[in-house]
Amino acid sequence: MNYLKNLISNCKRKNHVPVLTLAVLSLSTNMLTYFGTRVFTKYFQHHDMTLEFDTNTPFIPWTVAIYLGCYLFWIVNYILGCFQDDEETMRFWCADFFAKLVCLAFFVLLPTTNIRPIITDTDIWSKGMLWLYRNDPANNLFPSIHCLTSWFCVIAIRKQKNIPSWYQAVSVIIALSICISTLTTKQHVVVDVFAGIFLAEFAYWFVQKSGFINFYKKMITAINNIFSPIPSPSQPSES
Repeated sequence: MNYLKNLISNCKRKNHVPVLTLAVLSLSTNMLTYFGTRVFTKYFQHHDMTLEFDTNTPFIPWTVAIYLGCYLFWIVNYILGCFQDDEETMRFWCADFFAKLVCLAFFVLLPTTNIRPIITDTDIWSKGMLWLYRNDPANNLFPSIHCLTSWFCVIAIRKQKNIPSWYQAVSVIIALSICISTLTTKQHVVVDVFAGIFLAEFAYWFVQKSGFINFYKKMITAINNIFSPIPSPSQPSES
């Protein structure tokens, strides 16, 4: 467990970025992108990008456990992503923010959908799939935010020498398993998957190369200034 102590020590020593602000902004952007756009695109024409590969991919209900179990993985690795130095932490969250904006644009300009299987079985996994289908409509699919976020979990830790190589390898396996589960649950098609992974890598490269991260830093500073309490003037002491 020494590596955990090293991580915590490293975070206390190096990391001075406003992590809470970054996380809240990311979550808010994600909610707006995934749920908010549905208000505007409900009556838009949606395109089906299903390929022969997707048609031949089997429907495997038990993989809903992987699909829904991703949230714990996301939380853990996004937290670990904050245990880097200031610049890398900021770059990671900036890339996540930028990627969600790109997703928002695609969801509005190129709405997609797919055809889901009819479920007649009554086992627990089939019931889980029915619950998922009822609560997550077949839209806002390209790029896959599930795959995007899962791959960001890989990006979050791959430069961290304090994180053991076995966990970095496991994170890649988990991320790929989640991507596969989006296909076997028929939540996404293969182009959604590759687009999500590509967008994560592109965003991580682009925000640094383009200087977008500088705009992001200014935005975070402005947000902090708005919500930071203004210190009250000191009162003169009574004699």
